[in-house]
Amino acid sequence: MKTLKKKPNFKNEKEERAFWSNHDATEYIDFSESERLSLPNLKPSTRSISIRLPESMLQRLKAIASGKDIPYQSLIKVYLSEKIRDDLSRD
Repeated sequence: MKTLKKKPNFKNEKEERAFWSNHDATEYIDFSESERLSLPNLKPSTRSISIRLPESMLQRLKAIASGKDIPYQSLIKVYLSEKIRDDLSRD
């Protein structure tokens, strides 16, 4: 077992973040006894926005979503995510 370095005391989170971005944590922390952490209820941050859509487009989205048995707003997020991924992969 290797000897670990003593972790410094940090004044704030910014100072700690700067330290860990330039130091190898394995020199300070024994990870051999770590346990996997599961956060099943953690959701990504979201932000509400307003978007104007033609009524016919919204009705078609709702019909498609109903056929897939998912909320229409979830379907919109899936469509946006796919398009963003496709556009970014072409760059």
